[in-house]
Amino acid sequence: MTNLARFREDDSHCLIQMDDGKANALSFDMLDQLEKALDQAEQAGKVVVICGRPGKFSAGFDLSVMNQGGDAMLQLLQSGASLSRRLIDFSTPVILGVSGHALAMGALLLLSADYRIGVHGNYKIGLNEVAIGMTLPWFGVELARHRLAKTHFNKAVGLAQVYDAEGAVTAGYLDEAVVEDQLMSRATSLAEQLSALDMTAHRETKARVRDGLTTSLDAAMAREFER
Repeated sequence: MTNLARFREDDSHCLIQMDDGKANALSFDMLDQLEKALDQAEQAGKVVVICGRPGKFSAGFDLSVMNQGGDAMLQLLQSGASLSRRLIDFSTPVILGVSGHALAMGALLLLSADYRIGVHGNYKIGLNEVAIGMTLPWFGVELARHRLAKTHFNKAVGLAQVYDAEGAVTAGYLDEAVVEDQLMSRATSLAEQLSALDMTAHRETKARVRDGLTTSLDAAMAREFER
């Protein structure tokens, strides 16, 4: 099997790098490998840094599956929702190194992490489902409702507005943006800083902070998949 999500443990953090050689589509294989890499990171108990390949963080779900419809589409959608749900209350801080385009489910991953660092450049970030003929899933609506700036929620979700890095910071997809060649050094520096946290206190406090979001997500996932 092709290695789509490479895992490496360093002193202060665990690095997971998505790279399918293309757009980093979230296929069944990619999602499965991300989950297994997170298992390793959870066992290590360290800060997690997830990044993409140069120019591409993730273009979202594998469209060859999504366009089929039926059970395969629902299964892929559920796998993506489960990954977001896991990141929301992961036991250690999750940093995303958003190395380029992040669209659709790729943008929902941004709304699931603790800290998101993007890069300046001609890159697109946003929920473009409406523009490509797809209805945003219920869990995606709830992630956007809780994590995006209120003034951007409607246009980001209902009008499929896509942002550059600076706009994505304002909208709430990113926490900061840096020049491209500084992305990994910034992510590593932040991981080292956050590694000093008490991870039990972090986990328990994050659960309290996100209690409303996790309740809404669980209800949304039940609405989406328990039909």
